[in-house]
Amino acid sequence: MRKIVLFMHVSLDGFVAGPNGEMDWIHVDDEIFDYVGDRINHVNTALYGRVTYQMMEAYWPTAADQPNASKHDIEHSAWYKNVEKVVISRTLAVQHPENTKIISNNVPEQIKALKQKPGREVVMFGSPGAAHSLMDADLIDALWLFVNPVIQGEGIPLFRNIHHAIKLKLQQSKVFSSGVVCLHYERVEEK
Repeated sequence: MRKIVLFMHVSLDGFVAGPNGEMDWIHVDDEIFDYVGDRINHVNTALYGRVTYQMMEAYWPTAADQPNASKHDIEHSAWYKNVEKVVISRTLAVQHPENTKIISNNVPEQIKALKQKPGREVVMFGSPGAAHSLMDADLIDALWLFVNPVIQGEGIPLFRNIHHAIKLKLQQSKVFSSGVVCLHYERVEEK
């Protein structure tokens, strides 16, 4: 069975965005890009909520074509073009680019079916609303949390409306020179 792996930046006090969706406090640099790039090169399916997908779609398909494209832009643009994209949205238009599937109803059932398909794990980037829905439906198998050294005080929380305990085991941690810490947790299956 394929795993759903959530990649999320989070503040020290547990917020993934400011009250109006602000993400200007998130720190990314070449060191973090390389670390994530090495990890996702083994992934062939990306899962997004509508807002995150629209942000990605507005940038990544042509990022490598820009005159000032960085190494990361070129590498991630190539990955993005080839990866199968699954978008959770009730409002996204039916027309969508190649390699993209929209899930607009029966989300838990369709995600369970996605997990049963052959292939490698499915990575979910950001997408707090969709992540909340999947956590509530008990469908997230692993977390890669990039804890930024900032206290937001308010905003969109990482965890919301979870009605059951989710036991996790720390698999790995990585401290970046910026002070961001990546914590990789896997679910502990109940016996």
